[in-house]
Amino acid sequence: MTHARPPFTLPTRKLLSLSLALAACGAGSSAQAQQLTVEQLQERLQRLERLAGVSDGATEGVGLTDLDQRLRILERRLELQEEERVAAAKSAPKITVDQKGASFKSADGNYELKLRGLLQGDARVFIGGDANQNDTFLLRTARPTLEGSLGKLVAYRFTPEFAGDSASIVDAYADLRFDPAYTVRVGKFTSPVGLERLQSSSALVDVERALASELAPNRDLGVQLQGEVAKGKFSYALGVFNGTVDGRDAVTSNPDDDFEYAGRVFFEPLKGSDSAWAGLGFGLGASSGEKHGSGNNFLPRYRTPGQATFFAYRSTVAADGEHRRWSPQGWFYRNGLGLQAEYIASQQEVARNGVRKQLDNRAWQATASYVLTGEDASFRGVTPSHPFGINGRHGAVELTARYGELEIDDAAFPFYADPTVSASKARSWTLGANWYLTANLKLATNYLQTRFDAASAGAKLPDEKAVFSRLQVSF
Repeated sequence: MTHARPPFTLPTRKLLSLSLALAACGAGSSAQAQQLTVEQLQERLQRLERLAGVSDGATEGVGLTDLDQRLRILERRLELQEEERVAAAKSAPKITVDQKGASFKSADGNYELKLRGLLQGDARVFIGGDANQNDTFLLRTARPTLEGSLGKLVAYRFTPEFAGDSASIVDAYADLRFDPAYTVRVGKFTSPVGLERLQSSSALVDVERALASELAPNRDLGVQLQGEVAKGKFSYALGVFNGTVDGRDAVTSNPDDDFEYAGRVFFEPLKGSDSAWAGLGFGLGASSGEKHGSGNNFLPRYRTPGQATFFAYRSTVAADGEHRRWSPQGWFYRNGLGLQAEYIASQQEVARNGVRKQLDNRAWQATASYVLTGEDASFRGVTPSHPFGINGRHGAVELTARYGELEIDDAAFPFYADPTVSASKARSWTLGANWYLTANLKLATNYLQTRFDAASAGAKLPDEKAVFSRLQVSF
């Protein structure tokens, strides 16, 4: 959006200087003024009028009184031009481009469009010659994001995903911001159950999510009431969703006639204080609903951090009843130290050939990280204080470690799951290092290893060992 600029605007100091000079000449109050002839003053006034875009009328035969009058008119014209310029600047949209992306905001700040982006490219090498996994380069994430506000009431976010064989929609929702204590969100977004699932992939300290996230729902379609009170010390979310299987996004429409209810409460009792425990947060997420149907839209397949499937139900098994999850969770951040942990249980009623059973699968994970270069760790990631290449600086360096387990209910074998191709338990640990060159550029390397327990009368799956590296560009 552009605005016409006035033809000429004199700086205030220059205008006053010229005004005083001409006035002094007209009054004859200084020696310098007395040396100037009327013709010289007329010539100067003409030049000034031409610069200001004023018609250069004839000045021959014009006396000092007339010159003074024309000067006053010229001064007023310039004042009006300056007022128009200031008014135009106040009403013009504000455009900002920085490390957080591009932002276009109306003059009153009520309307805004932000352009964000996330690009993640991986190199993955598997150790031990596992025939089920191929060494590969991978475009893991390619997500542009449009977000912003439409007045004070409505905010929005739209994020497509272009990585993979086909495009998809990651986030597409609108927020009705009645008050920070109660906002209504409608659309497709992350279900409020798992802690790590709610963390942006750009802020993860490890390349892939932990085993516990395999039991938590990912993005779902629905409506949610959420908010913060007591200066952010307490937050909550409560929503109704179509329902999705563990660890996956919901499909485009509800595959059955059932809904799922999900919620979360989270406490940060000392947030904003000077206490050493100011970075402590803890809470509980849960969901409950019913599922009736067979196939991938109703029953999950569980994957390792290396993205290999280690458990799946038999094709003749169907979800047939209530599905409940609950997840105590928490974090602690202090200076460069970051700790994050969660436990989650997923209970699903299943049926095969008329035989019904409630299966209880459980998982947990604990993650630790430490920033060696003095920056603060946080749930939203690390921002280097001294970006790479500026005055010989090297950015921020972070070390990470994680351990997690996922255990399948013993009752799943052998009737509901094949013990020759599915494991009863996975144990995984990861060691990693992150190099934050700038606020927008990150290099990550992980060594990860997963071991499996065989079900009764089953075969033990080979260990998964791999090195993952990632280049991440975000803004």
